[in-house]
Amino acid sequence: MTIHPLNTGNFKLDGGAMFGVVPKSLWQRTNPPNENNLCEWSMRCLLIEDGDKLTLIDTGIGDKQSEKFFSHYFLSDENSLAPNLNKLGFGIDDITDVFLTHLHFDHCGGAVEWNKDRSGLNTVFKNAKYWSTKNHWKWATEPNMREKASFLKENIIPIQESGQLSFIERKGDFTKNVFNDFDVLFVDGHTESMMIPHIQYKGKTVVFMADLLPSVGHIPLPYVMGYDTRPLLTLSEKEKFLKLAAKEEFVLFLEHDSINECCTLQETEKGIRLKDTFSFAEMF
Repeated sequence: MTIHPLNTGNFKLDGGAMFGVVPKSLWQRTNPPNENNLCEWSMRCLLIEDGDKLTLIDTGIGDKQSEKFFSHYFLSDENSLAPNLNKLGFGIDDITDVFLTHLHFDHCGGAVEWNKDRSGLNTVFKNAKYWSTKNHWKWATEPNMREKASFLKENIIPIQESGQLSFIERKGDFTKNVFNDFDVLFVDGHTESMMIPHIQYKGKTVVFMADLLPSVGHIPLPYVMGYDTRPLLTLSEKEKFLKLAAKEEFVLFLEHDSINECCTLQETEKGIRLKDTFSFAEMF
């Protein structure tokens, strides 16, 4: 198995929304905002080579939305998925599996694109299975008013219409061996049945954090996003996971932290806190 980090670009979101009830005087120490209270966030993916499988975890925001839509998020990086795949010697058609942690637009937007004459929408990865769960798919296609702006039909419905959609069966909160060395933790605080991949790699457990831990600034337990649908549940899910991550020395791959790609955790008198930050290449 070989794992490659992929950057699909950066965007900006309101710092208050990203840290919920935590005062700006505290969260700005780790995530300084600009004059409009916006903080910089990344949209990282992972590419996993494993035998005859080439699995992509999340796809970034994509490029099919309107200029007005993108103006709200201030995309500030020209990185995109296809050129970064090409740099690794792969093409779009080489992807066999697209694993979507959840269906918010910054995680799945790059999975669907306009056709050549912009008359309809197609899946980007023509030879891949797209993986979600029945619970989350229903949640995303029948959205509540709180999340409706994050679940965009144009990012979701074409996947089902393509016939490429597959569902991972949720068996409790932890499902083993979804792929070869690939286990999944299910969490429900941010959104229903978000999937957190656990990958055994070179003697370490690499965990793709999605929105359970957006950045190192979110490690203290009360630092929960305003976007989370069940913040008290996120608190308990975070507490359980962070304790295990510190004990087992998990390598946490941070999808959204614009500065730190990976981190490890440690138990302290104040609870679980940051131990080290590093790039994926520095660890492996």
